[in-house]
Amino acid sequence: MLTEAIAALHRQPPVLVAVGASAGAAQALGQLLPKLPPALPAAIVVVVHMPPGVPSALPALVRSLCPLSVVEVDDKMALEPGTVYTAVPDYHLLVDDGPTAALSADPPVARSRPSIDVLFESVAETCRERALGILLSGANDDGAAGLARMRAFGALTWVQRPDTAEMTAMPEAALARAPHLALAPAEMGDALAAWGRSHG
Repeated sequence: MLTEAIAALHRQPPVLVAVGASAGAAQALGQLLPKLPPALPAAIVVVVHMPPGVPSALPALVRSLCPLSVVEVDDKMALEPGTVYTAVPDYHLLVDDGPTAALSADPPVARSRPSIDVLFESVAETCRERALGILLSGANDDGAAGLARMRAFGALTWVQRPDTAEMTAMPEAALARAPHLALAPAEMGDALAAWGRSHG
């Protein structure tokens, strides 16, 4: 599976990696992000379910794990390679042409704002085959429909292997919808690292 993931990245290099997670996110990100090289030739956008009305702990968590630059995203912000952009509480995060970020106060989706489905669906429309979607641990089905849409639009799509997830509902829902590549988070990091080093 790891060899397949690396080959796909070389064959179809993404300009943007969209990552979604919920319960169990810290554990999964802790296995994936430390593997990434500082000069990764793609932007990474991360949506994790978070409560409204309180500052997000996500940027600090990602900075503690990751050698890349980490930015809490703002509306109309350009998404640059080698940078991780984290969602903000109580706003959906979408990707527009550019790619650039867009924030929306539309109603919650799957009881969540930010919603992983909203992110993935916008990436499907904007980046099509020039994207990689990653869905990690979580306790509901947010992201399953959006990841299937990304795959339908030609993107690469990876799902955390359920046997490695703290909460299996989210990856299982995604795999029930479409035949995504199932990997452990550390394998995802290894694949992105191998691809990134080859472009360094």
